[in-house]
Amino acid sequence: MTVTHWTIRIPYLLSSILIATSLYATQPDSNAASIFTGEITDSLCAKAGSHEPMMQEMKSMTHDKATCSAKCVQLGGKYVLYDSGNKTIYQLDDQDKAAKFAGHNVRISGTVQKKKIKVASIDATD
Repeated sequence: MTVTHWTIRIPYLLSSILIATSLYATQPDSNAASIFTGEITDSLCAKAGSHEPMMQEMKSMTHDKATCSAKCVQLGGKYVLYDSGNKTIYQLDDQDKAAKFAGHNVRISGTVQKKKIKVASIDATD
């Protein structure tokens, strides 16, 4: 009686499927709400990680983060969340909500897909 290679490989195949299924089941749900913290800023200043370069270059920006962000948005930027801890920029789907918190540190509740947060709520932390 000979054992074919299929009868030997079936247990390995089944165990691989079970492992893959358990790993998939532990992945976070992208539709689950998460909390994000950082500063509501504009996409132009977020690339530099600070308002300083923009405020130095353009005196009309003043030395106020909220004014700088608002003027940068008028120039074509978008409001974003900048997490300085890990230097991550998140796009925000609700620009009107974000505008009220420009230049402030916040906590955002929402869902994220591809670095874009669907905002459920924004609360100031400073």
